[in-house]
Amino acid sequence: MGDILTIVMPVFLVVAAGYAAVWAKLFSDAAVDGLMAFAQKFAIPCLLFAAISTLDLGRDFDLGLMLSYYSGSIICFFAGLFGARLIFGRPWEDSVAIGFCALFANSVLLGLAVGERAYGIDSLGPNYAIIALHAPVCYILGIVTMEIVRAQTGGMALIRTVTRAIFRNALMIGIGLGFAVNLSGIAVPAILDEAVALIMRAALPAALFGLGGVLYRYKPEGDAGVIAMICAISLVLHPTIAWSLGKTMGGLSQEQLRAAVVTAAMAPGVNTYIFADMYGAARRVVASSILIGTGLTVITGSAWILLVG
Repeated sequence: MGDILTIVMPVFLVVAAGYAAVWAKLFSDAAVDGLMAFAQKFAIPCLLFAAISTLDLGRDFDLGLMLSYYSGSIICFFAGLFGARLIFGRPWEDSVAIGFCALFANSVLLGLAVGERAYGIDSLGPNYAIIALHAPVCYILGIVTMEIVRAQTGGMALIRTVTRAIFRNALMIGIGLGFAVNLSGIAVPAILDEAVALIMRAALPAALFGLGGVLYRYKPEGDAGVIAMICAISLVLHPTIAWSLGKTMGGLSQEQLRAAVVTAAMAPGVNTYIFADMYGAARRVVASSILIGTGLTVITGSAWILLVG
């Protein structure tokens, strides 16, 4: 277990450094926003572009891998939604936001960083395959369900809402351009490739430090039962489903099983708060769940890495 913690802890120490810097007023809220804007709108899209453009699509896009991960995601969405509604009596809009929080694992900022530390950069092909579908699957499910609950849009208006939310996302632009280069066989000019490489090297350190600064804003207040439910679904149920399906379906390599389980074991991502804020629903619950879940991931993530080897 000590070896596992030496893998996981540096990632969370960078997050903690960002948190401490903002707490000590050494780093302002405006600086955090600027750093996160750089990471999420420029550096991480460059990272995803470079990864997807060179991904072995035939090897890494495995149906069993996708089923083992996304079956768990969808089950967790509805577990969070109906748990919030039926157990805690939350309004339907709050329940959808809570379900989205249980659905959307932090696959990039934490998943990639922990996966690279645990298994090496060459093992991340299946992680990138999961990430390529992550935003479309999660946002389509979350937005469609929220719009149905609100009953404000339908037909083409609903399609436009979903499409706009997905294709204005910088991460999706990076992924889309990566697929375009990969499928077309276009060679990226060496100068451009080196420039992208320079930016992408800053992606994970900047994002992790910025994440710590963002988490400082999320003060855990009240709603302990709902927060505990979200953490249990995100950190226990989702990786359990991914591990169970990955083992029983057969055909998954050890590398693919690790990617599915470790990604599923990550805390809710910052995008869950963006979703909650977009609809003005369950913002305090979601913010607190991100903060507490990220802290718990040090323990639960280590346990899942130990389990999958």
